[in-house]
Amino acid sequence: MTILALGINHKTASVDIRERVAFQPEQIELALQSLVQQGKVSETVIVSTCNRTELYCHADSSEQQEIINWLATFHQISPEELSQYLYQHEDTAAVSHLMAVASGLDSLVLGEPQILGQVKQAFQQARDAGTVGSVFERLFQSTFAAAKVIRTETEVGQNAVSVAFAAVNLARHIFADLKNADVLLVGAGETAELAARHLQEQGVRNLRVANRTVARAEELTKVVGGEPYALNALEELLPKSDIIISSTASPVPVIGKGLVESALRKRKHRPMLFIDLAVPRDIERQVSELDDAFLYTVDDLQSIVNKNLEQRHQAANEARDIIYKYAEEFSGWMESLNSVDLLRRYRAKAELIAEQQKERALAALVSGKPAEQVIQELTQRLTNTLAHAPTKAIQDAGKRKDISALAAYQKLFNDTSQD
Repeated sequence: MTILALGINHKTASVDIRERVAFQPEQIELALQSLVQQGKVSETVIVSTCNRTELYCHADSSEQQEIINWLATFHQISPEELSQYLYQHEDTAAVSHLMAVASGLDSLVLGEPQILGQVKQAFQQARDAGTVGSVFERLFQSTFAAAKVIRTETEVGQNAVSVAFAAVNLARHIFADLKNADVLLVGAGETAELAARHLQEQGVRNLRVANRTVARAEELTKVVGGEPYALNALEELLPKSDIIISSTASPVPVIGKGLVESALRKRKHRPMLFIDLAVPRDIERQVSELDDAFLYTVDDLQSIVNKNLEQRHQAANEARDIIYKYAEEFSGWMESLNSVDLLRRYRAKAELIAEQQKERALAALVSGKPAEQVIQELTQRLTNTLAHAPTKAIQDAGKRKDISALAAYQKLFNDTSQD
């Protein structure tokens, strides 16, 4: 048996296809148990996010097509159509792929941290469903260890790689503590929401959102907090704002030089930071001529983003070296599970136990114990000693609801009882 990884992601399939193959949270347990009960895999974990759906399986490599057929049937899509978008990895390549995914190296945004939490959640769901055994327990713990080292020892997840994140990062450097800063978001679209979420992570408490339609501003503030306003409230809001991040879809500037001059007078020339993320501009370029008004445009931030992306790509090479090390270690452990080596070690242990019990029985005979009593005691000790480890393993599998392990033990004892 080997480790198999197959799935689709943002590189191989459009959003429409990814949506059709995604697993809803309430489907995961049923899907995991269904796949194992097919008898084609012994262990499995399903990772399903907006950007990817992946199956990790411990199975014979010959079962790949059957697994694909199962996935297609579950989502009511033909195997032929599904196969156009699928990638498949096996053995060390599958292990390396999983580690790259968990470390953010295979993400739409290189190094994004959310995927590690999503992989951990997928692993826990599989544990709860009883589809994780000793092999995947070891595999995923190794994966999490590799991801942790990559996070702490490389810069693959460092620095801003979106203009919204770069904007908030810039504000954080200028205002040491954003918790006490008054922030105004002009616009309530996708970019504004992303900026708002980053501001929320920085602990910003004083947030206002001004938008052409107040209803959309209200929707955003329900999610990230703050106060909603209409766009015509800018004259009132600007004097109260230390940081202004603007990202409307207006074809003309919504913040002019005169409006900022008036705000600065009311603020007694306390500095204001303007970050214009809109194309075309939301803020007149002449604002940068004013003392105490500091204006950055999307072009300024994009150059920062590009530089940071380059640094992340360089760090990704270091990360892949770490993945190689952990994948090789896991592959070495898998090789140690080779049936011949396993059988040899099992027989050696059984022979050692038998020899120890034989010596004990011979000593009892020499001391004068009746032969029948010695044989009974020898039989009981052998039974207890040899049954101890399997008994504990079965009990542990039962507690974990490890369906694949229990099925393997059942098959072993059924086969043994026929001899």
